[in-house]
Amino acid sequence: MNIGEIARRAGVSRSTVSYALSGKRPVSDETREKIQRVIDDLGYRPNASARALANGRTSTIALVFPPAGDHYTGMQLDFIGSVVEAAAAHDYDVLLSPSGVDSDRSFQRLLGERRVDGAILMEIRLQDDRVDHLLAENFPAVCIGRTARPEGDWWVGLDHTALAAACVHHLADLGHDRVALVNRPERLLRAGYESAHRGLDGFTKAAAERGLTVRTYNCEDDAPSGQACLERILHDDPATTALVTLNEAALGGLYRGLAHAGRHVPRDFSVTGVVAARWAETVTPQLTAADVPAEEMGRRAVDLLIERLAHPDAPPRHQLLAPPISLRASTGPVGPRSPGGTSGIPDDSTA
Repeated sequence: MNIGEIARRAGVSRSTVSYALSGKRPVSDETREKIQRVIDDLGYRPNASARALANGRTSTIALVFPPAGDHYTGMQLDFIGSVVEAAAAHDYDVLLSPSGVDSDRSFQRLLGERRVDGAILMEIRLQDDRVDHLLAENFPAVCIGRTARPEGDWWVGLDHTALAAACVHHLADLGHDRVALVNRPERLLRAGYESAHRGLDGFTKAAAERGLTVRTYNCEDDAPSGQACLERILHDDPATTALVTLNEAALGGLYRGLAHAGRHVPRDFSVTGVVAARWAETVTPQLTAADVPAEEMGRRAVDLLIERLAHPDAPPRHQLLAPPISLRASTGPVGPRSPGGTSGIPDDSTA
């Protein structure tokens, strides 16, 4: 069913039907009622393209989210799900665009063809050409994350610097002085992913402040890589008694590596990090962590975008979240040290 059929049955022109639907020109009450009766009888609903032509809105927002690897992590899926649910509450659809840079054809189509009313950007980099491009085009957008110069942007961010530092201070307070950081993959650090860089910065500064001996590691986003990373940590420094992880997807592998090495958590080795709560609670023992409020951040990003669409001239707004560490069962006081290692476990460099 289309406008032409409605016009034929109502005995009016196609343009009259269009004006009645869009309100762009006056139509008599009698004609409008006649057209509405036909629409009601036929159950007509204008498609998205017709609505966009009529009122300049598509009722669709884009979620610009390039996967960081060959799969989505649990935390990333939480973000996607929360954005879709929050958008639906505002009667908006969501178009997923896997764009990594502003030169991507999918990104250019979003802008050039105005397929969406606004966009939410994820996997933010410190220097992000997508954010710069949208700002230059004055295209309504909100970031989940923040660039190195976030003042002119709309964004919802997690304070990875403060959270990684809080994890370090928690371990130092328990007596741990040899601590490792398990970060995101090396390629993401090179690409400037802000969460990896800010987390690394918070970790190193807090460790220096507390006088700790530390090593930092990049790890792929999967359990086998987590296990291999843990093996490297213990090989490089068998006296390491704790780690902070920014890599949720590697968490299961880190635990498995500790079990294979005979390290009991938390008696012999403490683990903490920045991880979504429902994933921190899937491991045994449950992870002491700065819980990432992924669902809340997704909802807040959608709310900010809806606000920006309603008030195009409003000044930029942003929200920086820093949830407290949730104390669970994966951290404890450092154990008694033997001459060659920790908790009576020999140092394999002298075995």
